[in-house]
Amino acid sequence: MSKKFISYTYLSEGDHQDLSIDSTLATLPLYSFATDVNCLSAEVVEILEKHSNLPGVILLDQGKFAGMISRLRLLETLVLSNQQDLFLQKPLQFLYNYARTEVLILSETTPILAAAQMALRRSSELLGEPIVVQSKTKTYQLLDVHELNIAHWQIRGIETQVRYERTQVQLIQSEKMANLGRLVDGVAHEILDPVGFIWGNLSHISNYTENLLELISAYEKMLPKETEEIDELKEDIEFDFLKQDLPRAIKSVKSGAERLKKLVSSLQNFCYIDEVYPKPADLHAMLDSIVLLLKSRLKSEIEIVKIYGDLPPISCFAGQLNQVFMNILSNAVNNLLNQAAYQEFTTEFRNDRQRGMFDKPCIVIQTKVYSPESASNSESLSSRWVSIIISDNGPCLSASALKQILDSFSVEKRAEKETSLAVSYRIITAKHGGKLLIRSAESANNLSSELISNMGTEFEILLPLV
Repeated sequence: MSKKFISYTYLSEGDHQDLSIDSTLATLPLYSFATDVNCLSAEVVEILEKHSNLPGVILLDQGKFAGMISRLRLLETLVLSNQQDLFLQKPLQFLYNYARTEVLILSETTPILAAAQMALRRSSELLGEPIVVQSKTKTYQLLDVHELNIAHWQIRGIETQVRYERTQVQLIQSEKMANLGRLVDGVAHEILDPVGFIWGNLSHISNYTENLLELISAYEKMLPKETEEIDELKEDIEFDFLKQDLPRAIKSVKSGAERLKKLVSSLQNFCYIDEVYPKPADLHAMLDSIVLLLKSRLKSEIEIVKIYGDLPPISCFAGQLNQVFMNILSNAVNNLLNQAAYQEFTTEFRNDRQRGMFDKPCIVIQTKVYSPESASNSESLSSRWVSIIISDNGPCLSASALKQILDSFSVEKRAEKETSLAVSYRIITAKHGGKLLIRSAESANNLSSELISNMGTEFEILLPLV
């Protein structure tokens, strides 16, 4: 037989890309060595001896893939047989019938990590066999399994290094946030002290003012005719207006001090540093604190509707759960502010009827305790959940946006970029054993409130009730 049945032998060096978690078999060195099944075995052995790195040979039958025989399997068959000269003078098909083994064929787009797992699942006698890689043009090349294993462990090393570096960054960031929390908590405490002085003295000032006004009224009754000097003084200080406005001014100062006290208390609660073990907390008070902190962004454009059920104190890491509420509520506020800006921009281009079609931006916060209907009686206690639903009537999430959010919850995507919702998902699931569900407008029909006719995005936080 002539050597024209043997294809040109060369080594593909791959695409020279740096290995990453998503690298495919196309990035690895691949061997191209194919021959017709009718080629003499001696000719193939001669080439294998000349190219010591070739892991095997691909067999073609009239140009179509017919199988693969590895270097190890071919040489073992020749060595163990008692008729080597006879085998060498026969077509390769004759030798392949004795050395035939199961072949693993993979596409060149197969990820290296997946390919390594499939290669390791083979039986022990096949673990050293090369892998046949099929290209997009339906050509076949050989991959040395040792090259695959080296790349596999290199990627695992890269993945471990990335996770280690991200863990270090998270530790540094956590320490920074803890220090910032301590700083803000200290500043809030310093603010609370003078606010406490103001709040404590306002009641006395109010009583003193009432007493002084009563005393002045008594003097006016006892002195029916006032002197010219007193009349001028009253006119100068606008005594009649002062007597009416002073109680209102004191009431206004008292209201401002009360709001400042609540705001600083909410800031302290948000900056609360969790301890090692969870502690019981009032979820409604936590939600109210976050809403108060966001009040400056809400203004009059966004309405907050609270539908609170009867909740017992929930054992949780309050500081981390506050961060979850802040992330989800901030996300809802951003969506609604964008929608409000769009509506304001397009209002001038719409007629009066179209202007009335827009609903006022609104966020609904609903809490309740429930047990899934699928739970049996024996599981009813262990399957009770606290549900916190935060929904808005903003634009509905598209399918691609929803998929992107759900993908960010996976470990692989979190290693690339950690979003606020991914952090919230980890806090709820890993730290509290709960669930975070996201629904689009079409699946938000279970909301009991009828105040909102067009729901956009709904986040439901489920926390186990022990």
